[in-house]
Amino acid sequence: MIDQSIIQATSSWPFVEARKLVKERRKIYEKKGKITLQTGYGPSGLPHVGTFAEVARTTMMVNAIKQIVDIPTEIITFSDDMDGLRKIPDNVPNKEILEKNLHKPLTSVPDPFKKYKSFGEHNNEMLKKFLDEFKFHYTFKSSTDTYKKGLFNEALLLVLEKYEQIIEIVLPTLGKERQKTYSPFLPVCSKTGKVLEVPVIEIKKKEGKIIYQNGDKKTETEVINGKCKLQWKVDWAMRWYAFDVDYEMYGKDLIESAMLSSKICQALGKKSPNGFAYEMFLDEKGEKISKSKGNGITIEQWLKYASPESLSLYMYQNPKRAKKLYADVVPKAVDEYLTCVDKFTGQDDKQKLLNPVWHVHKGNPPIEKSIMPFSVLLNLVGTSNANNKDVLWKFIKKNKKDIKVSDHPILDSLVEYALKYFNDIVKPNKKYRKPNDKEKRALQDLVKRLKDCKERMDPEAIQTIVYSVGKDNGYKENLREWFKAIYEIIFGDQDGPRVGFFISFFGIKESIELINKYIK
Repeated sequence: MIDQSIIQATSSWPFVEARKLVKERRKIYEKKGKITLQTGYGPSGLPHVGTFAEVARTTMMVNAIKQIVDIPTEIITFSDDMDGLRKIPDNVPNKEILEKNLHKPLTSVPDPFKKYKSFGEHNNEMLKKFLDEFKFHYTFKSSTDTYKKGLFNEALLLVLEKYEQIIEIVLPTLGKERQKTYSPFLPVCSKTGKVLEVPVIEIKKKEGKIIYQNGDKKTETEVINGKCKLQWKVDWAMRWYAFDVDYEMYGKDLIESAMLSSKICQALGKKSPNGFAYEMFLDEKGEKISKSKGNGITIEQWLKYASPESLSLYMYQNPKRAKKLYADVVPKAVDEYLTCVDKFTGQDDKQKLLNPVWHVHKGNPPIEKSIMPFSVLLNLVGTSNANNKDVLWKFIKKNKKDIKVSDHPILDSLVEYALKYFNDIVKPNKKYRKPNDKEKRALQDLVKRLKDCKERMDPEAIQTIVYSVGKDNGYKENLREWFKAIYEIIFGDQDGPRVGFFISFFGIKESIELINKYIK
């Protein structure tokens, strides 16, 4: 058990947020006997890395809370699947199916993948599948089910009761034209099944009904039992109220919406939850990742090339800083994970709480000494021409004779990931170039000096030799150019592994043969 003085002092963000929540909401959560955290998902597109991040980070919060206070916690993952389909996602088949069903609730739109009853159910199942793969503990709630089963009825009637107050909160944030027709309630048309954004011309609080204008026709409807849905900012506030939510994270782009929903929640009679605004996820072009576009790296792609733990670590780091999420970030994330695991056993409790793997593994990360960085392993795949795990393991064992596969489960998984990543991402983008005269002389000098080295030489000693060769061959003022030349000529890339480490592991003799191959 970690000392409470360390927990109260650590600057690790989950603990900072947990301490704040415990202090500010003690009376609220003690009265209801649990702490409730919510994450939201809009199933108008397939789940993406941003969706995962919200659940992963909220789970890290729960782990921190449990170190501070002994009380049950619950993470609600809410799918807004009663929302009307407003546009066709780019990354789905059979788009004509969706085009015929625009503006219907997502759970009333046929599944373009033809696997489930609806598009909403398909995306919900995809969400639950990948959350389960990560072994997250959560309670899934469907907007459609919750509305139609009447679980929101009490809160919906309260929204109707507070109708004028809510209108006063929302209208100043809207344009003049939208102000004329705005209503918190979106009726679901009994004939077309579409979610209607139409003016409400009369409210009947005692009957729990509204009358709305749809074209020339006036229609009366209940606001309960799924007959109406709320506009999303009011819906967000209503859920906070109905579920007694204590904490929710949201993207930076929703800060103003969260402020508005907080005012509505307070108007309904409850304190709004503590919040945390995280920065956006961007693709390689610097554009925001969108579930309807399908840009950036997908969950499936990351898990093809790296472990779930490396993705969780990437989500832990700097949540208030924008992150680029595309295939090129994977090796660095894996290497950072390996470094953090290596450091953990030698750290004191204060340092452990600042180590991301404490949060990734709920305080109990694996113990395995790293044999080599993932980036080096990728280069080994290319230089050894390994095409399966057995070949690559034979090569590793050649240089680490006493190593057992069973003692290195992390490395064993990395071997498989490296083969896939190299073949899919690295190999197609390799661009080797021939050395110029200056580079050729320097590389010949490196070969000459390596011939004088012992086969099992310390990586740092080899790195020093590589530095010396560069300095002695015209790169003294710009060693970066020397290493860049090595990477482009030998590895076909602008970046590469720490050269001394690579040569040490690849072997002196093999490295000489490799260099000679490219300077002939």
